Amino acid sequence: MVIGVDFDNTIVCYDDLFHRIAVERGLVPSGLEPRKNEVRDFLRNAGQETAWTELQGYVYGPGMAEAPVFSGAIEFFVRAKRSELPIYIISHKTRNPVVGPAHDLHQAARDWLARHGFFDRVKIGLPPSEYSLAPLGGKKSATLSG
Repeated sequence: MVIGVDFDNTIVCYDDLFHRIAVERGLVPSGLEPRKNEVRDFLRNAGQETAWTELQGYVYGPGMAEAPVFSGAIEFFVRAKRSELPIYIISHKTRNPVVGPAHDLHQAARDWLARHGFFDRVKIGLPPSEYSLAPLGGKKSATLSG
């Protein structure tokens, strides 16, 4: 058995961050529920798909450092590693945003994982090789099956 855990919106919680940045940029009203999907739906319904895509590029890049870990995620990884279960973090994000300024989204994700102790042998101890980035449109499951 191999366990694959999706990185975005499973380990990393973006809800408040997407909402805060969208409000700061004047893209959504402050009273909108602070959830990523609420921000997305609001912008799409307003015909602002490009603004949504650019917002993603910022949040998954330079803004990534501000995103918290989902409650229970670190504890799950600690228990899995202590139990010697093969566990991988997988992501399908592109290297650079599709719209807006270029940022290395892969490096931002690796830096976030390191900052939260995922690669630290004392904390979680996940080898960096067990964080995999599949190309957009690629099958995440193929990453785990080799």
